[in-house]
Amino acid sequence: MQQIDFPLDRDFVELNQLLKLVGLCDSGGAGKAIVASGVVQVDGVTELRKTCKIHAGQVVTLDNVAIHVIAD
Repeated sequence: MQQIDFPLDRDFVELNQLLKLVGLCDSGGAGKAIVASGVVQVDGVTELRKTCKIHAGQVVTLDNVAIHVIAD
């Protein structure tokens, strides 16, 4: 599984924006569609809320990619 470390420079990032910022989709709208399809997990639980707040210490997985959100 590919691992991406994402340094978070604020309190939180919305899930759809995180997918865009790490390059897994081209836009926030595309990120919303990916989340709505039910293939994204946050800390091992399927997440369907497109703008779910992701904080440092959480892990987001999509397909074979794990995004580790770390404090900047």
